[in-house]
Amino acid sequence: MERNSSNLLDEVLGNFNDFNPTSSSNSTTIPKKGSVLLIKDCVETSGAFVIHHLLKRFLPLSSFIFVSLSHPFSHYDRILRKLGCNLATHRDNKRFIFFDLLMLGCSDDNAKGLLIELYGKIQKVVDDIASNGDSSKHITIVIDDFSLIEVATKGSFNQSLDFLRYCYTLTSEAGCSLVILTHEDIYSEEENARVVLQMEYLANILIKAEPLATGLAADVHGQLTVLNKGTGDTSRRGSMNKLQNFHFKIKENGVDCFYPGKQT
Repeated sequence: MERNSSNLLDEVLGNFNDFNPTSSSNSTTIPKKGSVLLIKDCVETSGAFVIHHLLKRFLPLSSFIFVSLSHPFSHYDRILRKLGCNLATHRDNKRFIFFDLLMLGCSDDNAKGLLIELYGKIQKVVDDIASNGDSSKHITIVIDDFSLIEVATKGSFNQSLDFLRYCYTLTSEAGCSLVILTHEDIYSEEENARVVLQMEYLANILIKAEPLATGLAADVHGQLTVLNKGTGDTSRRGSMNKLQNFHFKIKENGVDCFYPGKQT
């Protein structure tokens, strides 16, 4: 059950990064360039476990630039240790570059320049990795979570949208992958909802975490709806606009994913 349940989420993330989930850690497969993964959750059901699983699965294969707006490094390090991944070691080896946005400091006077400064730091890391001349190195940029950017910038809608577009340019200019987690129910006003619509438009794969439609259950913590929009690659036309739905149960050392009614 453990192996099969993890394969559902591995399949989704494997399609995103173009890694073969069954391949060995010595795989030389290069991730698909320019992929964007959007994870939407809500107050009742967090989708953060998808990011944790992604880090555990792909840190040996990709360098990560992690932008955190909700938790310090110790939070992620503690969770990943339970999953069998030493995040501190990857940070020391410069495969995991962590930016704590709230630690950068934000006041009314510098709110406008905060995201410009942050993007400059991200771009510098990308340039430094590229300057090493190793074309096999892939970079994944993670934003956790995007809905808090407006809080950090004192409610600036335009700055949040600009930052999103700046990060997206790195998927085409530098071949980076982009992972975004956001609270969908935060964007209730029509203008702010445009941010989510923009993210959905840019994303190749959308994952929505939400409570069960039938209510709470002891053995099921929620459901994931996955939309794989595919890419322009003609060899992948069969997977375009593929919709999947499965349930999940979060455990201390991982997550079980299974189709409705298939849990054993």
